[in-house]
Amino acid sequence: MSQNQDDEMPAEIDFSKGVRGKFFQPGATLNLPVYLDVQVQSRLAALADAKGVDLSKLVNDLLRKDIELIEMAR
Repeated sequence: MSQNQDDEMPAEIDFSKGVRGKFFQPGATLNLPVYLDVQVQSRLAALADAKGVDLSKLVNDLLRKDIELIEMAR
């Protein structure tokens, strides 16, 4: 068995029946994953739970407030 260099595809991968753009959707929005530090996520999750809201809603609300403060400071 020969070793492949990092930039070579293994021979057993066959793209001959692949279709370019098969899953492309113009105008689609992607929700990017955001990874929080463990301590930050833990604290925010506790706050969200105490308020009875979803963690995503709490984080979005906090970020909106921060963005508003940044815009006001300009």
